[in-house]
Parts: sequence; C-alpha cells; structure tokens
Amino acid sequence: MIIMDLLKSILNKILNFKKLKKKTKDSVYLAVFAFFFLLWWEIFVPAELIPRTAEPFLVKKGQSDSQIAKNLEEQGIIRSSYFFRIYVTVFGMHANLRAGKYSLSGSMSLYKIAKRIVSGDVIKEKMTFIEGWDAKDIARYLAQKQLYSKEKFLNSVSKDYTEEFTFLSDKPKELSVEGYLFPDTYEISSDESADDVVKNMLANFDKKVTPDIRQQIAEQKKSVFEIITMASIIEKEVRNMDDKKIISGILWKRIRVGMPLQVDSTINYITRKDDPGVAIKDTKVDSPYNTYKYKGLPLGPISNPGLDSIMAAIYPKETSYWFYLSASSGKTIFSETLEQHNIAAVKYLN
Repeated sequence: MIIMDLLKSILNKILNFKKLKKKTKDSVYLAVFAFFFLLWWEIFVPAELIPRTAEPFLVKKGQSDSQIAKNLEEQGIIRSSYFFRIYVTVFGMHANLRAGKYSLSGSMSLYKIAKRIVSGDVIKEKMTFIEGWDAKDIARYLAQKQLYSKEKFLNSVSKDYTEEFTFLSDKPKELSVEGYLFPDTYEISSDESADDVVKNMLANFDKKVTPDIRQQIAEQKKSVFEIITMASIIEKEVRNMDDKKIISGILWKRIRVGMPLQVDSTINYITRKDDPGVAIKDTKVDSPYNTYKYKGLPLGPISNPGLDSIMAAIYPKETSYWFYLSASSGKTIFSETLEQHNIAAVKYLN
C-alpha cells in the first residue's frame, strides 16, 4: 500500500488526473504499479529461487552489453536479456562491463550479477611459484594452466621494468628480470596479461626486499643484482637456512681469493638438466653462466630465490670450510681441504 500511494502521488504531480474518470485513473495506477513490480522482480529476484552452484561465465573483450545479456540468458543465469540491458543502460553501467571469467549463478539477482561484472570481480586461481624455479619453470607451469604460452610469458620477463621498479636499476639492461620474480602464492585471473603477472611478482619483491634490506646491501658495497645472483645459486644448492649461510660464506670467500665458484647448479641452468653431479663435458661448455670456466658470479641469476636465500647472501657465515657437497640423504657435507672433499665425495656420492 505504501508503494501504491507513492506512485499515485507521483502520477498526480506529473499528470493532470482531475480530468480523468476514477476507473481510468485506477487502470493507469495499476499499469504503472505492474510495470514497476515487474522491473523489481526482474532486477532483484533471482531467476532460480533454489540455491544453485555457481558456474564460469566468460565476458570477452569488446563484447557489447546486448551480447553479454544474451549469453547470460542462454546460460540460464538471468530470465531476460531485455531487462539486463535496461538496467545497465539506465544506470550508466553498459560502458563499464569488464571482460573476464566470472563465477555466476541463476540464484543470484540481476542486480548482483551486473554489480559483479562492473566491479571486475573475476574468478582468480591461486598459483604457487616455488622457490628456486627459474623463468622457464614458471612459464611451463603457466602454460600447463592454459593461461599463456611459454613464449608469451618469457617475452614479458624480458621486458624493461626499470622505470616502475627502482631496485632493477643496477641490473644489466640486456638481462631479463630472472631472479626478481619473487616466489610466492598469487591469485591470477584469466583476464590478466603476462605483463601483469610479472609486475605483480616484481611488486612482491619490492615489498619483501625492503628499503632497509637494500640499505644493508649498499653498506656492504654490493649491488642488489649481485646479492640476487648469489642468492639464486644458494637457493638451488641447499634448503636448510644454516647451510645456506655457510655456503654463502664459502662462495663469497672463493670470489674474494679469485677461486672459481664451480657450482653445479649453474651448469644445470645452462644444460636444463637436474644432475646432482654434473658431467665433466658439461663443465667445459662455453657460457657466461659456467662457474667452472669463469671466475666470479655468473652473468646473472639462475633462479628466483626466496627471502631466506637472499638474507643468507647478505649475511654469510664465515667458517674454515672451502668445499661442500650434498649427500644422497640430503645432508650437506662441508670440508676444509680438497683432500677431505674428495674423500667425502667417495663416501657420500658413490
């Protein structure tokens, strides 16, 4: 009754009802009420009153509101494409319907459906990028998830993001952002580009490797790039934090005295193998990543390290050790001399 009285009041102000007969007035009142009731019913009452499991609904880039409305109706999510178009047009939403894959159901009202599409509340899948994965590993994973081809993601990794992320300023421009793709769990939607994913990972790196950490690196007269390159090696060598710090100490010590790092993981990065003990012929490959052939750090990072490895690279533990190996049990065996190392190799690797 309150709604009917309100409609009568509005009509009396807009129209000159005094000249109309009561029967005609009642017919107009009824027609207007019926129209608004229908409008309310279509917009705020779900197509299905019984709860239904949501299903994916894809809005493609460039689709018009009429095509979106038609697809919603054909998929049984809304009753009428006509009322969807009226609603989004009257409220100025038709130009703001965003592309993407949405989780929608017929038990949702047209109002909620339109609001979700306008807000871009798309389906996001959680994806975890493991510490120690390199860019090719991530690209392969994303391709398996059917988000992007490996080539597309690797092309995004090779782009220059220096203007957006200052921590990349000391990275050689010819290198990709390998090493800076911070390993973590991300929520990724189908409408995000490969560039967006890379930027999200770089933004996470920017958050985790804080200005204070970068200041500590600068105080050691090292660059972020050098630390990340060292951390990427440490990440591939061991998992235990204590071992990481010891190995960091060994590798920085080797660099100081001009001794080759001779790290197997750098050879595996070149050959794309996963050998715990690389073949002698592989150690002779001519590559700037070959730490058997060339002294110092490799050309750039060989993986994307986690925060533990980064901190280990910043804070190495000084010991009397010069050599190490990983036993089949997973334990790291440290040695002070080459003779001890060779004995350990025979004992733990054969």
